[in-house]
Parts: sequence; structure tokens; C-alpha cells
Amino acid sequence: MTAETIAAQADSVKTARLRLPEAFDKPLAKRLLPYAIIVLLLTPVVYAVVAFGMTPSRILQGLTRLGNIIAFMFPPHVWTRWEEWREILEGLGETAVMAFLGTLLGAVAALPLALLGARNIMPLGWLRLISRRGFDALRAVEQIILALIFIRAFGLGPMAGILAIAVSEIGTFAKLFAEAIENTSRRPVEGVKASGGSRFQAIRYAIIPQSLPVILSIILYNFESNARSGTILGIVGAGGIGFLLADRMHAFRWPEAWSIIFLIIAMVYLIDAASAWLRKRLI
Repeated sequence: MTAETIAAQADSVKTARLRLPEAFDKPLAKRLLPYAIIVLLLTPVVYAVVAFGMTPSRILQGLTRLGNIIAFMFPPHVWTRWEEWREILEGLGETAVMAFLGTLLGAVAALPLALLGARNIMPLGWLRLISRRGFDALRAVEQIILALIFIRAFGLGPMAGILAIAVSEIGTFAKLFAEAIENTSRRPVEGVKASGGSRFQAIRYAIIPQSLPVILSIILYNFESNARSGTILGIVGAGGIGFLLADRMHAFRWPEAWSIIFLIIAMVYLIDAASAWLRKRLI
């Protein structure tokens, strides 16, 4: 390559840089964007360290206490009397039934509401918007807050937990069901209408059968999740195994607490296995 060729290429590069500077140099905003993202991510961390007292000594002290608590849990307690086992098994049963009924009630109430929020079913935009915002409002309130409210209204026990799960699941199910309905194909709907079917028949025989497998999968998954969250609701007084677990912890009966935690894990595993079996059979 001659010197004249190199000089010509350099001149062409200079000319192109003058004509299209953005192709060669990133704008200042794009160059600063990665640094801005890093600052945004580090700001909450720095604030938490300063405001919440997350010092290394405090973390070390907490880990030491956690190790002592875990040491107190071993060996796990084994109940020898049937009365003790019956109390634990009844608590597990209450938690499972609480999760099942709350999920079922939430799903039954959410399905008609989901039709109001689905774009391919509800033509009125304002009603669809109100429905969607209502779903968001229900989902914004945590189950534990709803449980505390229902405990004040209905008293201690599983009824408050069932209602808390049901109300919370209405918002979640309605949103997910509406999205499942919106993602269905239009061709079966057009086929039903072309054969003389009404709008209701199109929903019944074309839209619902398409979305039903997804809806059933959502219900089963949330049932598994509610079986875990039902334990937390029991700790605040909504009955179930969580109430017994909190009682053992408050009394510093750590071996029994560990045994209850192990049984909760076993219960969730069984529910998960049963849900997976049902999904294979039904979907």
C-alpha cells in the first residue's frame, strides 16, 4: 500500500467523520448512560448501609445468633403421643384446606371479572380500564394485610385466612385469566360466528376451551403458592400450622419448631407433586 493510498484513506475518514460525527463518536448522553445506571444501582445500597445500620459488625453478630438458633433446633423433636401428632396434623390440614378454598373462591370470582378485562370480549374501553385498575388494586394489598383486616372482622381462625387468600387471588387470577383469554386465536371464534353462533356461544365454545388449559395451570400453580403463604397467615392468627409454629418459636421450643418446618416442607412437596400430576392429566 503506497503512501498516497494511505493519505487518501485518511482524508476520506476525516471527511466522513465531519459529515457523520455520530457514526464515529457516541453522544455525551450515551457515554454517560452506563455510569448513570451504576450510580442508580449503588445509591439504594449505600443508603441501606447508612440508614439501616448494615455494618460488618452487626452482620457478623446476627450470623452468630442465627447459628445459635439453628444449633438449638437439632436434633429435631419427635412427638411420642398421639394427641401431639393430632394437633400438628390438624394444623397442616387446616393450612392445606385454607389454601384450597381460598384459591377456589378466588378463581370462581375472578373468571367472570376476567371477561370484563379481556380486550377481545369487552368492547367498552372505559369498562375494561376500570376492571384492570380494580385488578391492580386488589393485587396491591398483600395477603397478610388482608388477613389482619379479616381477623379483626371475623376473629381468629382459618376463616380469616381463607378470605384473605380469596380476595388477593381475585385480583391476580382476573389479570392472568384476562391475558390468557386475550391470547386466544380468532379463527375458532370466526368459525362459530360463521355457522350462526351467537357472541355468547363464541365465548363458550371457541374462546374458553382455548384458554382453559392456561387457566387451570395458573390455578394449580397459585394453589401451591398459597399453601406456602398460608403458613405466614397462620403466624398472624389466621389458623393452620403457622399458628402452631409461631407458638413454638415464642416459647423457644426450637426442636419442635424445626420439626414443624420440616413437615411444612413435606406438605408443600406433596402438593407440588399432586399439582404436577393433575397438570399432566388435565392439560
